Amino acid sequence: MSLRRLLLPLLLLCLSLPASANLFDQRPAASPIGTPLNNSSDFLPVREAFKLSLVSSDAQAVTLRFVAAEGYYLYRHRFNFSVEPADLVLGDAELPAGEAKHDEFFGDVEVYYGVLDIRVPLDNPDNRPLRLQVGYQGCADKGLCYPPETEYIEIGDMPAATSGDVAPVATGWNWKELALFFLGGLALTFTPCVLPMLPILSGVVLRGQLGGLRSLTLSLAYVLPMAACFAILGTLMGLFGAGLNLQARLQSAWVLVPFAAFFAFFALAMFGLFELRLPRFISEPLDRLAGKTHGGSHLNAALLGVLSSLLVSPCVSAPLAGALLYISASGDALGGGLKLLALGLGMGTPLVLFAVGGGALLPKTGTWMVTVRNAFGVLLLAVSVWLLERVLPGSLSLALWGLLAGGVAVFLGALEFGPKTHRQKLGQIAGLALLVYALAAWVGALQGASDPLKPLGQLQAGASQSSAKSGAWQTLSSPAELDAALAEAKAGGQPLLLDWYADWCISCKVIEREVFGNAEVGSKLAGWRLIRFDITESNAAQRALLDRYKLFGPPAIQLFAGNGDELLDLRVVGEVNAATFVGRLDQASNRKTGR
Repeated sequence: MSLRRLLLPLLLLCLSLPASANLFDQRPAASPIGTPLNNSSDFLPVREAFKLSLVSSDAQAVTLRFVAAEGYYLYRHRFNFSVEPADLVLGDAELPAGEAKHDEFFGDVEVYYGVLDIRVPLDNPDNRPLRLQVGYQGCADKGLCYPPETEYIEIGDMPAATSGDVAPVATGWNWKELALFFLGGLALTFTPCVLPMLPILSGVVLRGQLGGLRSLTLSLAYVLPMAACFAILGTLMGLFGAGLNLQARLQSAWVLVPFAAFFAFFALAMFGLFELRLPRFISEPLDRLAGKTHGGSHLNAALLGVLSSLLVSPCVSAPLAGALLYISASGDALGGGLKLLALGLGMGTPLVLFAVGGGALLPKTGTWMVTVRNAFGVLLLAVSVWLLERVLPGSLSLALWGLLAGGVAVFLGALEFGPKTHRQKLGQIAGLALLVYALAAWVGALQGASDPLKPLGQLQAGASQSSAKSGAWQTLSSPAELDAALAEAKAGGQPLLLDWYADWCISCKVIEREVFGNAEVGSKLAGWRLIRFDITESNAAQRALLDRYKLFGPPAIQLFAGNGDELLDLRVVGEVNAATFVGRLDQASNRKTGR
């Protein structure tokens, strides 16, 4: 599981920001000079890499199964389905939660490894024969992207599916995510929202008698129902999200922008501009009920725990809403319940420690709580910007990250000079670092950069790309154009490099930046004719050309000698690093000179 998928729940709980991880973390090792380097055999044909079969079919649905070979995966967003006859109606395909990946070029994607079952709702009351068209696309971990693929499944009068034919229920949780939600609950405890629960626990539930086994059982009776209330809410949101397919709906600007405003609004509350409370007509009856409930019994402690979860909910509503947003997107009822149960247990753990060991086990209240509250406000603003990233231009999003960093820098005293305590000096140093980042982000945004982790990436890319301009690239997209270019290079005795490229090929972007943008590679390409064949459209003629050269898809690099013959042993399929590719260019050069 990628780092970003693990950090996303904490981000939505206002404890962290998403981290970036490369989509492809494997690179082919350089082959020794003098040995065959053609690595075409490292990859499977598309139908062997991804095997499609029919699991079951009835009047209400068709269940399909994909089996991806080891080291291969399918993109969630590349699935599409259609049916003939056209009067039959297909519903939205039911896909389980995939594994999250992040790429600096294409952002967040979900992928599937191994076995994947897909249920496609179908309105076919007469069980008529049909022809199902299935579109998909996948890649290999080693850096090969297959073109979009289409398969057809003919379905006649199939027997009704039995209970054993139903696709397994996928769950979208694991122990690491539960641990992160638990840590999020711990962090929420040390806020002005939750710490006021301590007097309720000590004065009403425990009646001032801290320590001992009875205090432990009473505090658990108080905390567990509170956590159970959150678990019920998470379960309902999981069911609600699954029924409405919120994962797709939440990508709309009409949803993301209001949510971003919602988080910004609660950030202002964290900064103390106003105070969030339940409406008086709700809070007063709850307060009276809590006051009438006597402690000392486990039943009363449980009732107070339920009431306390209602009383503190407005103050923690922004982090809670973020958690619910994440759970609704997963569409997993069981996972949603367990995640919010972990959140509630995290909030309640310090209360149990307080009941058993007294105040000695917990930090004292003070001005540090204001710092914690302000930190939560900053993280809420970060969540707001993170949501807006999906609908705003990349450079504008980067400018917003810079604005947030600059604002925090100012509040940390980056521009204030004069006598300071040691703690204030440390804050000013952190503020100066954030101010430098803010300036870099604004400069990068003006230059068209978009990655907040590499705010000056556009400038670096421009510098590297300038080194690759030793030869002019010619982009072609039809077999006739390619044949003409090959013939022209052969007639002139000029060696030719053919780079297979597509917009949907992430590894192509990596090679374009890290290999062809490398200064040493650029210098060795002097004298080569550089051809880039764009197979983005992936039409029949382009796919036939792939078959002619026995290629599965991009990226691939072919080297042709001056006599027009391909240097087959130097062919590159999949990703390659600059050092390895320099070695291949050296071998090609040595052959030209007879060494």
